[in-house]
Amino acid sequence: MAFETLADQPHVTALLRRTLSGERVAHAYAFVGPPESGSTQAALTFAQALLCLAGGCGTCRACTLAASRQHPDLHVLTPTPPEANPRGPRAIRIGAIRQLERQASLTPVLAPRKVFVLEEAERMTGEAPQAFLKTLEEPPARTILILVLSRARAVPATVLSRCQLVRFLPRPAAATREQAEALEALAEVRAKGVEAIFRRAQAFERDRERAERFVDACWLYCRDLLLIRCGAPGRLLGDPAAVEVLGPEAAAWTVDALLEAITTCREARQALAVNVTPRLTLEIVLARLALRAA
Repeated sequence: MAFETLADQPHVTALLRRTLSGERVAHAYAFVGPPESGSTQAALTFAQALLCLAGGCGTCRACTLAASRQHPDLHVLTPTPPEANPRGPRAIRIGAIRQLERQASLTPVLAPRKVFVLEEAERMTGEAPQAFLKTLEEPPARTILILVLSRARAVPATVLSRCQLVRFLPRPAAATREQAEALEALAEVRAKGVEAIFRRAQAFERDRERAERFVDACWLYCRDLLLIRCGAPGRLLGDPAAVEVLGPEAAAWTVDALLEAITTCREARQALAVNVTPRLTLEIVLARLALRAA
């Protein structure tokens, strides 16, 4: 199995290998972890193994086709922007879920089963999550569904409860880089005020995905501050080594203020998903977080 890229996720590797060797495959999985944790690649590697008669040999025709996403029994759903607005928010809409239902009802072409991977499954919008829930409740025979999520609560609990949860830890380098950007932005806004808010937010105007990553970084940053403020052990932080750096910052906040900041980040993430402009969203996040920490 090509799980070498998950060397820093040994619990995930062990779980997936046990699943493959024991033939105890669930009908649905939720791979939950930050974008840079390797969750998407792990889902695709796991899908390749499920489609290979040898459990993922890496050399047969099935593995070759799956690796290039050309296997007729591998279906990968990715969020797309609206047809009328190529710069709009990417989403998995009801039409894509209906197509999944139709494909799932068909007999496998080459493999003993069909595998569906939903990248960024938290981007299911409108009626899509409810429609997908029906597929989870009554999964077609010989069908495996793999959701890739950035956060467990990004989809309804009814959806998550029907999946086997596989958690991926943040990679320290990515967590450190994202937190550093959040700290730098907030420090500049506190020092320079409104001018810094506008300048920082303008950089995200044409890059919705970058804005989403920044909001996620602020969200995780506030979460870490809350953990420190409440006396949680450092191992629970995105970067355990950052506890000394974040300690003084956490002391400047109240627990209520941190909870409100986390709510602000969650609302901003939701706003970005429904086509609110990234620039406006980032202006609100920076202003509120800098103000509460001042």
